[in-house]
Amino acid sequence: MLEVYHNATNQQRFMEMTAAANLTNAGIPLIFIGGTPLEGENAIRDHFEERVLSEEERLCNTTPGTVAPDLLQSNCTPAQAMTPGMIVLPALADSLNPCALSVLIFLLIAIAAAGDRRRILLAGGIYALAVFLFHLLVGIGIFSFLSLSGYARTFSILGAFIALLLGGITLAEAVAGRESFLLSIPSSGKGILGEYLRQASLPAAFVLGILAGLLGFSCTGGIYISILGLMGRSVGLAAGLPSLLLYNIIFILPLVLVTLGVAVGISPGRAEAWRTGHRRILRLLIGLVMAALGAVILLGWFG
Repeated sequence: MLEVYHNATNQQRFMEMTAAANLTNAGIPLIFIGGTPLEGENAIRDHFEERVLSEEERLCNTTPGTVAPDLLQSNCTPAQAMTPGMIVLPALADSLNPCALSVLIFLLIAIAAAGDRRRILLAGGIYALAVFLFHLLVGIGIFSFLSLSGYARTFSILGAFIALLLGGITLAEAVAGRESFLLSIPSSGKGILGEYLRQASLPAAFVLGILAGLLGFSCTGGIYISILGLMGRSVGLAAGLPSLLLYNIIFILPLVLVTLGVAVGISPGRAEAWRTGHRRILRLLIGLVMAALGAVILLGWFG
């Protein structure tokens, strides 16, 4: 509480703070909560409590090291640091994404008919690289937003609800033995993919990787969103980048393995037969991981 009528220092501070908040002809009482001003008795009476609670949440969600320790609330529960297992296991489940895998197999079927081993490796490698870059850049974008906004906790809870919902839908469809799944590449996108599959060129392979990442994000995006929310609560972007790289390297491992398998002589048709034959099991596994990840976040096991 600062008196401004008879104290020149406080008057100067008052003018600096109101100017920084773009307030003109500001009067008193004037309260700053964080960087947010509340001016006048009515505004203070109506919004004081909600602004205090909002600022407490912002400080609790702020990335460690970006706020002075004495500003952090004593009742904030620190988020549990991400362990390698918390990155690897969800990434493995996410890597079984049937959307990206099926597009790769159809691409290799088109190339294997007229291409040699080198062309198969190049096409599969370019496709996997495009998928990797798409997911990595999406992850960096979301992670940067969380680090700067201070809403990592809110975002992780939202991601947990999404993962729980998508996981439940996936499990229900797999148990029911459905041949088609709600969380798959939409029909409107399959026509676009088909055009590039028919080209079967190296540039087309890169475009297919981007499109598969974009159109197939609904397949297992709940896992990725939840992990990004958890990472944003415990580390900043610089510290979290290695974990983000690890996650996405694991994510494309099946794509790399399928490409290598086809290059050494395994028929792409055989790979596709394996994928379709184990589709239900893959969906069950993905659904279980999504639902479990969403549940443990909502239960507060990760802070």
